[in-house]
Amino acid sequence: MFLAFKQSIKALRANPGRTALTMLGIIIGIGTVILVLSAGAGFRSLIDAQVATLGSDTVFIQVRVPPTTKNRAASSSQSGLSSVFTGVIITSFKQRDLDDIKKLPNVINDYGIVTGQTVVVYRDNKKSAIYYGAGAERFEIDKTKLAKGRFWTQSEDNGGANVAILGDTIAKDLFGQDDPLGKLFRLGTQNFQVIGVYTPQGALSESDNIVFIPITTAQKKLLGIDYMLVGIVELQDVNKADSTVEQIKILLRRNHSITDPVKDDFTVQTQAQALETFNVIFDGITYLLIAIAAISLIVGGVGIMNIMYVVVTERTAEIGLKKALGARESDILNEFLMEAVLVTLLGGVVGIGFGAFLGWVVSVVASNAHLAWTYSVPLYAIILGFGVSATIGIFFGVFPARSAARMDPIEALRYE
Repeated sequence: MFLAFKQSIKALRANPGRTALTMLGIIIGIGTVILVLSAGAGFRSLIDAQVATLGSDTVFIQVRVPPTTKNRAASSSQSGLSSVFTGVIITSFKQRDLDDIKKLPNVINDYGIVTGQTVVVYRDNKKSAIYYGAGAERFEIDKTKLAKGRFWTQSEDNGGANVAILGDTIAKDLFGQDDPLGKLFRLGTQNFQVIGVYTPQGALSESDNIVFIPITTAQKKLLGIDYMLVGIVELQDVNKADSTVEQIKILLRRNHSITDPVKDDFTVQTQAQALETFNVIFDGITYLLIAIAAISLIVGGVGIMNIMYVVVTERTAEIGLKKALGARESDILNEFLMEAVLVTLLGGVVGIGFGAFLGWVVSVVASNAHLAWTYSVPLYAIILGFGVSATIGIFFGVFPARSAARMDPIEALRYE
């Protein structure tokens, strides 16, 4: 086996250009797999950071259109009343629901959210922006920090004060290099005073482009509503999250006079459930990308097999001479199989390094975009890279190696 290894190294060094081209498909394939798995690990760290910001002990409540209402909307549209049914808005989720939820034994705090879009103006700067109206309790639950300024108080929320906290990007767009604290700007038809600016949340977060204002202000002065779109609930014991979710559902059904769970006009979801949904989607995308990389590996494997057939043809006379001098079929088989495996393993090593480098580049770009991205190359990715490389070498190398081993020595010596 050592002799086969030594002869394979000699053969590979004799044709470095061909060896490099033979490895190219394996390098690209393995590099892509490593890049996908490394970027996947970094993206998961980003999601974990986002979850930590919101708090892993929170529950989301969102309004939704019950199936029966959807059916009515569809039938109305089909009967020519589409101008009447332009959409269905759920208006039953109100502050009293959150007040009742707060009384549940495992609930610490909660707050509601409404949202809208309008034009924001400061001097000559004008742009369309999304605004969030949120209760002052948000600041006791949300872990996002301010770069400067302060949060609004409960009394400002109750009184509908015209105060605002800006995301990092929209603060720069409106005020440029000026300090926005204390300055007035127009949101829709109302003047608001800037009392704070959030720290940058990164390119994947919409928060940097949002204007945050008290929920009462948003409801009464901008939207003209008394309901909410989303509720955030903070739990005391996350281990009791599932039972608390059921208690919230029962409470909301009672408040909304719903007897059939199918007709729920809300959804209640824990952070764990939301993360599980994300993981399912993300795993599907990862498998798809790996499958695409596998095509490159298969193409690389076929290329190695073709090159090895060429090598066998070129060394036919050498094979005949070795067999005439007493070399066994297993010796010839091991020599050519070792050569194929070495090519793929070497390509795998270079591919792992190439993929790890690309993963590092992605992490640098993400970090510059203010994303909580952690660079890592999982150990299982490296093991997978070596394992796949060796498997391809054996699978695609065994056919030409077996062809060489079965040559008739006399016919091989006659080959020119």
